[in-house]
Amino acid sequence: MKSGVLFWVYAMAWCVGAARGEPVTLRLATFNIEDVRTQDVAGADQPRLKRIAEVIQRMRPNIILLNEMAYDMPGGPGVKEGDAPGQNARRFAEQYLAVPQSPEVAAMKFSAFMPPTNTGVASGFDLDNDGQAVLTYPSPPPTKPDGSPGEQTEDGRRYGNDCWGFGTFPGQYGFALLVDERLTVLTDQIRTFQRLPWDYVDGNYMPLKADGTPWYSEEERKYMRLCSKTFADVPVKLPNGSVLHVLCLHPTPPAFDGAEERNKRRNHDEIRFIADYVERASYIVDDAGVEGGLDRFASFVVLGDLNADPKKGQSYRGPMSKHIAGCPRINFANTPVSEVKIEGLEPSDTARFKLRVDYVLPSSDLTLLRSGVWRETSGGGEFPSDHFPVWAEVVVK
Repeated sequence: MKSGVLFWVYAMAWCVGAARGEPVTLRLATFNIEDVRTQDVAGADQPRLKRIAEVIQRMRPNIILLNEMAYDMPGGPGVKEGDAPGQNARRFAEQYLAVPQSPEVAAMKFSAFMPPTNTGVASGFDLDNDGQAVLTYPSPPPTKPDGSPGEQTEDGRRYGNDCWGFGTFPGQYGFALLVDERLTVLTDQIRTFQRLPWDYVDGNYMPLKADGTPWYSEEERKYMRLCSKTFADVPVKLPNGSVLHVLCLHPTPPAFDGAEERNKRRNHDEIRFIADYVERASYIVDDAGVEGGLDRFASFVVLGDLNADPKKGQSYRGPMSKHIAGCPRINFANTPVSEVKIEGLEPSDTARFKLRVDYVLPSSDLTLLRSGVWRETSGGGEFPSDHFPVWAEVVVK
């Protein structure tokens, strides 16, 4: 209770001081909340979402990326005809975070941003080369009584394997950025890279068949997308006038594929894109047709479940060590840890599958004050996701 209340008072103080042109201290976080769906945010009483919201209210970030929240798009399950897309994050913020989830925490008010995602969007191609392009999805199993997601089905996986990004229904596994209402999202300057072709990446690792020929046909290669979800650059204006670029992504896991390693290779190139974007690689073009990467003087933070550990796991050719640690504009020197011990996990593991995969990576020009992996729960109950949030406090001048 004490740490949450103290941070709330502290967070209120920085906003007042920053208005006078002083440096701003922000708490930034990323949290994979494990397959939250449109039906889950239809009301305010989903039990697992209430526990997720309480974790966030105790952690009290000013900016947080939520991975695996379904993008409610036309044709998706639970989406009503005529509803505006991308409203699930707003619903979660208003129905859960704006309401104290226990007597020990205070409400939080956020603005929400959700970009369209490639996950669960039918490509029209036979991308897994099983002889059939699957175009329609089966109704997903409902959420369980305890709020945990329904299990995948074989038919759902067959559909997902032919989508631009794996998802058993349209919009599954999207992401949302929540920003403290005292900060300003510069919506007209947001850049997304949902449709950037994978083949544009110089020296890419697009998969090959056993005979060495391309896994994707010539036509598929023209359209096959780099991002399994999307990549978003969201500029946020702070009270002191500075702008922080929040770079959001969630690369595909380097698993669940065959000998062609199409997921492993895609994970590598999605992570590589982070470094290419901040170092302004020549091939980059966004969804609006604007070429080029991030301004060379911009301050930024990378947020997301990158599905890659720098030392363990199945990552293809070590993308975290090679591209992220090797990028001088990214501060990769710090390793957040948790003081809460869980049997079988190292202090730096951010997921129950014993890997460090979730990251808050500030640009090298920012001052990093402290960081951590958040494993605390109210009353010591089961944690409400298979991932733990990662947070960091940084100073932006």
